[in-house]
Amino acid sequence: MNNSIAILGIRGIPAQHGGFETFAEHFALYLVKRGWNVTVYCQKKGEGSICEDDWCGVHRVHIPVNLSGAKGTVLFDWKAAVHAAKRRIPVLTLGYNTAVFCTIYRLKRIKNFINMDGLEWRRKKWNLPARTWLYVNEKLGAWLGNHLIADHPEIKNRLLRFVSADKITVIPYSSDTVDCADERYLAPFGLEKNNYVILVARLEPENSILEIVRAYSIKTRNMPLLVLGEYNPGSGVYQKQLADAAGSEVQFVGAIYNKSVVQSLRYFARFCIHGHTVGGTNPSLVEALGSGSAVLAHGNKFNRWVAGAGAHYFSSETECARQIELLLRDDDLIAAMRKESISQFRNNFTWDKVYPTYEKIVMNALF
Repeated sequence: MNNSIAILGIRGIPAQHGGFETFAEHFALYLVKRGWNVTVYCQKKGEGSICEDDWCGVHRVHIPVNLSGAKGTVLFDWKAAVHAAKRRIPVLTLGYNTAVFCTIYRLKRIKNFINMDGLEWRRKKWNLPARTWLYVNEKLGAWLGNHLIADHPEIKNRLLRFVSADKITVIPYSSDTVDCADERYLAPFGLEKNNYVILVARLEPENSILEIVRAYSIKTRNMPLLVLGEYNPGSGVYQKQLADAAGSEVQFVGAIYNKSVVQSLRYFARFCIHGHTVGGTNPSLVEALGSGSAVLAHGNKFNRWVAGAGAHYFSSETECARQIELLLRDDDLIAAMRKESISQFRNNFTWDKVYPTYEKIVMNALF
């Protein structure tokens, strides 16, 4: 086998930033072992010329960009698309945020597979121009991609407004199974096994962070709530609201990118709270299941499909507080929920179910 593919839409590998980067790293290494030639496009800070290297058998193209934030991402995506089009090999695009650039693949008749991610345009953090850009690019991605990957059945239902069902395949996000972890990682945070609750998320309104913090802080819990996510009370109104609402037992520890540390913090927590309301198969929820964590999640249709019947759910701040109280006192319930989480994960979200499906889609389109 000597098939080739380029992976775009991420900041680069090895993964440091999120779910798509983690997937790209694992999937690229999987394909290399299967005999594929894999190229991954990586964003580099600063100025200069494009450079290339190899990492663990994966070819990397590093594109320097001297802009930060969304503008830098858009510029990087454009440069990456132009460079990839010159190579004339099939492309896997992760996310639709700059799907307009996929026009270049259509013009050059290059096969392009797009993971359409979640409903990015619904996120409250975006202003109207940004939401409009994302909404338009969602439609463009649906039309321009040769085949679409939806990470959740509800995302597929959304895409059916634009394209036919045979153009869409549902493949959820996946993660590692965490069967053991290092308890020593708890010490720097002053934590004890099974004696704290954890929340891992971007600290944004659509992730219900404020509601969860308020629900946890209405009374003394005799157990800390550890919040992982970039935190700066002086950076905006929402972050200040979080600081004002948090009781003494809420610990904001910032974003942590050390995989072993995050896995250990999840693994030894009494339970995980997941408040995401927008998107499909959210990576942090799948990772919680893979860690065998008891899960308390916002009860929307996205989370219910992922976490299944073994999780507990809330739809309001009051209900969240009631569920927290229940899970803090019932040891038998926590034990049962942990078993359900790992069963849900192994039945639906392991890597060996995800990678071959992606590879099959690409292979079927090539031959």
